[in-house]
Amino acid sequence: MSVIWDGAPPPDEPRIGPLGWVRIALRGLLILVTILLGLTVLLPLRLIERPFFGAGRPLSPWVTQAVCRVSLMWMGLSYGRTGRPMTMPGAVVANHSSWLDIFVLNASDRVYFVSKSEVAAWPGIGLLARVTGTVFIARDRREAKAQTALFRRRMEDGHRLLFFPEGTSTDGLRVLPFKTTLFEAFFAPGLREGMWVQPVSVTYHAPKGAPVRLYGWWGDMEFGPHLLVTLAQPRQGRVEVVYHAPIRVAEMRDRKALAAAAQTAVLAGHGLAAVPHES
Repeated sequence: MSVIWDGAPPPDEPRIGPLGWVRIALRGLLILVTILLGLTVLLPLRLIERPFFGAGRPLSPWVTQAVCRVSLMWMGLSYGRTGRPMTMPGAVVANHSSWLDIFVLNASDRVYFVSKSEVAAWPGIGLLARVTGTVFIARDRREAKAQTALFRRRMEDGHRLLFFPEGTSTDGLRVLPFKTTLFEAFFAPGLREGMWVQPVSVTYHAPKGAPVRLYGWWGDMEFGPHLLVTLAQPRQGRVEVVYHAPIRVAEMRDRKALAAAAQTAVLAGHGLAAVPHES
């Protein structure tokens, strides 16, 4: 399966009027200032954390969470959270609709994203990802053993990882079959008994009168134009985040059973029927 979902044609880019550009400038500036202020706190804080806690980050994730919450406020996108993030060691898995998921899920919980290795080299975004502790992995089954070791180290350091098992983003109206490869890491000897996986459903609701797929980002859609259209909206919609009951890895037969259980929960949060998962 392709790492890019092209299941629906992207919408035509709407024309942005004068007031739209004013909103882009104002919202964009406020978000940029918020991120820069966050970095001025986060970077020195990491220098303090490192000698005392090593790979542990007891304080800096709070900064990331605050920056994302304030950024969503400036953007005008409201979000609601149902359920509570787990306190047990393990990982969070969610459906993936947009670049907005990074802000939304960071605002909802203190997590560390798992991302494809190419993101580390992206201008600006790559730097932010590295600073906030993102785990970079290669999309190569031959790297599975190394990825398992990396996951184990991060979780032993108390990091709650978050990844998107669909492997790509969509238009937000569906949940693609979950790929099972990354779930294998939780079945490593000495890790399986103490690990939990919490499924999370993220659902976007466009503002009244806007295209229902407004917040979806998929296929060959470029980030820049999508960002501008999002910031230009006169009224924003909302996003709902549902935290489902955590799944104990030790109670699952294998990675396919774990992926299927997580996918079923995420689908239920969207009111969708189950679909086959991928190996």
